[in-house]
Amino acid sequence: MPIHPAIEPGRVAVVTGAASGIGLAAAKRFAALGLKVCLADLEGDRLDEAGREVRAASSGAHGDVRTIPTDVGSMEDMLHLKGRAEELGDVAVLTNNAGIEIGGRFFSPLDTWRRIIGVNLWGAIHGIQAFVPDMMASGRPGLVINTGSKQGITTPPGNTPYNVSKAGLKVVTEALAHELRNAPGCRVTAHLLIPGFVFTGLTRARGVTEKPPGAWTPEQTVDFMFEALGRGDFYILCPDNEVTREADEKRIRWSSEDIIQNRPALSRWDPRYKEAFEAYMKG
Repeated sequence: MPIHPAIEPGRVAVVTGAASGIGLAAAKRFAALGLKVCLADLEGDRLDEAGREVRAASSGAHGDVRTIPTDVGSMEDMLHLKGRAEELGDVAVLTNNAGIEIGGRFFSPLDTWRRIIGVNLWGAIHGIQAFVPDMMASGRPGLVINTGSKQGITTPPGNTPYNVSKAGLKVVTEALAHELRNAPGCRVTAHLLIPGFVFTGLTRARGVTEKPPGAWTPEQTVDFMFEALGRGDFYILCPDNEVTREADEKRIRWSSEDIIQNRPALSRWDPRYKEAFEAYMKG
């Protein structure tokens, strides 16, 4: 099955948040398929080690893999990343994957809100603004993948800054897909990756040192992503070892119907609706 016409040996893939987790797994896959890869993440040993791992996975020359320290919350850094990436050739793939989850709550300090939204939402907007106009103008196939979250769809209580950032990213990606498909001559597509429970650096940051049985690996998530890209899916809604596609669909439908049925906000977590929700999930 073809993956996507933009994934072509010799072209360039840019991956943010590439030092670990899903970003690193995606960078390895692009390199193995013959693309030149730019890994963007914060400066440090993890980024250097990721570069070595991607070079080992590459089917091309080692010079076709670059590690570029980048703060995605800075448009200046993003434009620097673009310049370095274009030294390798035209950018075919942009994966806005950088994300942080630092335990923010509704009444967390504003600096916490700004940091989370600055990386998770503004980081992707900066990437789109920097790279996508030229990708569109090239007339060649292009691919934009934004890493969202189920929490940006069902928005569970707690962790509100993170939920807001990922809900915003969903809206941005949907609007981008609309813009791209209506631009004359444009051959770039946008896709929203919605991972399930994945054992990544974010999981480790919560004190989990070994992969839980319910979690997927980053590599499993990237496998699913490539299958979905081959089908042309926009919403790449990933299951995991605990939650099926059917369960995800039911949770999303319940959340949407809070509006339609005029239920209380986040009724899934309202004690008055506990039994109704449990019955709905079993039905």
